[in-house]
Amino acid sequence: MVTFLASIMILLLGYFFYAKVVERIFGINDQNPTPAYTENDGFDYTPISWWKASLIQLLNIAGLGPIFGAIMGALYGPVAFIWIVVGCIFAGAVHDYFSGMLSLRHNGAQFPTIVGKYLGKPAQSMINVLSIGLMILVAAAFTAGPAQLMSEITPLSFTASLLLIFAYFLLATLLPINKIIGRVYPIFGAILIFMALSIGVGLFFFDNPVPNLTLDNLHPDELPMWPLLMVTVSCGAISGFHSTQSPILSRTLKKESEGRKVFYGAMISEGIIALIWAAAGMAFFGSTEGLQAALANGGPAGVVNEISITTLGTLGGILAVLGVIILPITTGDTALRSSRMMLGDLLTPILKKRGKWTNGLLVLPVAVPTFLLTQMDYSFLWRYVGWSNQVVATVMLWTGAMYLIKHQKFHWICSIPALFMTAVVSSYIFYAPEGFDLPYRTSMVIGGVIWVAVLTWFISQLMKNKRIKHDKSAARKAG
Repeated sequence: MVTFLASIMILLLGYFFYAKVVERIFGINDQNPTPAYTENDGFDYTPISWWKASLIQLLNIAGLGPIFGAIMGALYGPVAFIWIVVGCIFAGAVHDYFSGMLSLRHNGAQFPTIVGKYLGKPAQSMINVLSIGLMILVAAAFTAGPAQLMSEITPLSFTASLLLIFAYFLLATLLPINKIIGRVYPIFGAILIFMALSIGVGLFFFDNPVPNLTLDNLHPDELPMWPLLMVTVSCGAISGFHSTQSPILSRTLKKESEGRKVFYGAMISEGIIALIWAAAGMAFFGSTEGLQAALANGGPAGVVNEISITTLGTLGGILAVLGVIILPITTGDTALRSSRMMLGDLLTPILKKRGKWTNGLLVLPVAVPTFLLTQMDYSFLWRYVGWSNQVVATVMLWTGAMYLIKHQKFHWICSIPALFMTAVVSSYIFYAPEGFDLPYRTSMVIGGVIWVAVLTWFISQLMKNKRIKHDKSAARKAG
């Protein structure tokens, strides 16, 4: 229990101290007008209070990510706490802050547009396809799961449940942000927090205490921690999906200083939620073997349901249903909304020429494949979400690093986690079953070669920037 409490305390200290360091390096200015005012259209661009924006951001980026991922990560034992804490403070929250603030500084631009500005057009083309593909995978995965549960606990069939969810998706995606999302999502965000806090209090009354820190790998199947743990926990520590969601809220902030609360703060909150559920997974079933048996029997949703009902009774059952059905749906609809916004940015030249495109038409290219993918196996979808999610996160961190380098600021707050995540995704795809399924040692060697190549590129960028800085300095002196 000491490790768990210390982990929460460190996360809070990260927000109160390291977040201010990140904010100072970025360089905010509340005199700068935000897109919520300069681009106000009453639809996507509209001012929202920071506390509402924070709850909406938390709900958008969280859903079931910090619950399911943390429970799966708990199979490795207390070492998962280290990754959640360190990853959240130094990688995930920094990632979210820069994805939101760079969007804000560029008139609410979507993630691919920002990537293109700082990493070049080839990177933008690649990330356009990858990020929209990730949105479709996330929306499909976060639709199929709730629809399956709805079909089990209600008279509705799986198909009828899907159609009901998609009808809601279209409403939430096509209506102005302050009509449904701005009004209802803060309530759901509060439910997510209440659910986690209730389980957090319940931890003190479990038959088995939350285990304290050990660096041993306790996974029953002895799966390697590196790099699987970093992809398994995902949303609880760092998630590229967040970089597609932050621009939704960057178009609503009233001033730049709200970014630390909305973007960095929401990620810290998600980290705390992940810690609580990871701790619950470790303690409730007595051992990682017990947790694995529960997962084999009912999956992550069954684990959440059992822990909630046992700990909180009827209230826990209600919260579990709300969590397993409503929370992923609210992530799925914002995934489609951000996809629609990305396509709007991508097709800007065409939109200007034709002038009659509607938001409804922009939804179709992502809504149709999303619906079709819901007919596939849920676990298959989720495996591919994990790796593509972390690749997008890595690209966003490199984008932040290039922004800081270009503006001659302390880039290491982005470049160090970017290098770390590059190593993760480069080695994971070769080892994972959904990737090339190569032997572990071979995968690590190939991943290491890719990492060295990226490091070489990064050093060349630093040297290039140094030359530019030197040339400008010489020009000023000559002038």
